[in-house]
Amino acid sequence: MKQNLGTVDRVLRFALAFWWLGPWAPQYSAVFLNIGIAIIGWIALVESFIGFCWLHELLQIKHKNP
Repeated sequence: MKQNLGTVDRVLRFALAFWWLGPWAPQYSAVFLNIGIAIIGWIALVESFIGFCWLHELLQIKHKNP
């Protein structure tokens, strides 16, 4: 699989995932918001490791230098 995320983008996604999947995650009274935060955290974590974002591919955003 080709990568379309740069190093800074991957580090920031990892930091977001670390924050949103850890005990520092924002907690809301609405359960669906907490589940949404966890899902976004897992997506950010996976994307930070594989270096590919499907949304960037769809919108043709290039952050990786050749």
